Amino acid sequence: MTAVDDLDSKPPEAVRLAVSRADNAAVVVAELKGQLTAARPSFILLFVPHRLQLDDLAQAVRTGFPDTVVFGCTTAGQITPRGYEDDALLAIAFERRHFRVASTLFKPISPVSIAEVVSQTERLASQFRATPGRKRLALIFADGLSKQEDILMAALEAGLKDVPVFGGSAGDGLRFERTHVLRNGEFHSNAALLLLLETDLAFNGLGFDHFQPTETCMVVTSAVPEERLVLEINGSPAAEEYARLVKVPVAELSPTIFAENPVLVRNGNLYHVRAIQQNQGKHGLTFLSAIDDGLLLRLGRGKEIIRTLDSGLAVADKDGEAPDFILGFDCYLRKLEIKRKGLDAAASEQFRQRRVVGFNTYGEQHLGVHVNQTFVGVAFFRPKGSMPL
Repeated sequence: MTAVDDLDSKPPEAVRLAVSRADNAAVVVAELKGQLTAARPSFILLFVPHRLQLDDLAQAVRTGFPDTVVFGCTTAGQITPRGYEDDALLAIAFERRHFRVASTLFKPISPVSIAEVVSQTERLASQFRATPGRKRLALIFADGLSKQEDILMAALEAGLKDVPVFGGSAGDGLRFERTHVLRNGEFHSNAALLLLLETDLAFNGLGFDHFQPTETCMVVTSAVPEERLVLEINGSPAAEEYARLVKVPVAELSPTIFAENPVLVRNGNLYHVRAIQQNQGKHGLTFLSAIDDGLLLRLGRGKEIIRTLDSGLAVADKDGEAPDFILGFDCYLRKLEIKRKGLDAAASEQFRQRRVVGFNTYGEQHLGVHVNQTFVGVAFFRPKGSMPL
């Protein structure tokens, strides 16, 4: 079955999609090429399952797409035209008549040099000459184990000024061993990939979760901020206190428990999830976002996740028309919760209906803020009288 067979009767116009579920890198690229014969891409994005051998895939991409710019990252799952998948490689070919792209690689990003990120970003923006009548946005794909996305996003916001930034942290399934971004035919760890896009399409940014704060508060009383490691909460060992508050034994703490019992931080009038990644040592908890001594947290309570997904994806342009496609960055913890509740078929149907494609992340980037357990995306609307380049 090809990717086209998986789509509804009216596939996207501004991108072409291809999917391979093969195990061999050469076969994967051959299948992608076969499905993209009608594409005339400005660039291709690849969202890669953790099971593939990356050196082999990089070589196959260089050989199979010698004249095409290819970017991408490893993932904790994919959103294909079928919906949620775990082992598929998704390719999105952005049509050159609607998109232009410039890119830069930040490496290393642990630790982040704020001055270098700002300088490199400003240089990229100044060298990428604007086309009258077109709009700009940026996509960022960062090493999801770098623990640097919060600082990186602040630096990017300073460098890009009024250009909106969206993206996701690269994943590694549920192994949490090593994540990579792809640029110029090579996979890089301890790196972040910035894509500056120019398009003639109207677009809207999306960002939503399904949690509300409870009255249960906790204070971080001992932390190692550079490691996103919390040692104590409310003066007690962090894992023990968290387990007490969510009413489960410490031995039963797991990614699923963390997904369904997140902790929230307040930023102005909004609450953002500070997701727990895993137990660390005997008593510690590692987080997927910035953490520090004295930080006030609230335990979150989930709302109905499919209903919030439906309402969050229900966007339209000024003429009331649905998006041509939505590029989505969906936290792997959301997927874990959805699967545990047996709602993955319902979520996948929502994605199919709204033409959502993308990947499951270790963290999401939304308008200058690094967040967790959130769906972030960009809805691109159907072209109207566009001029080809």
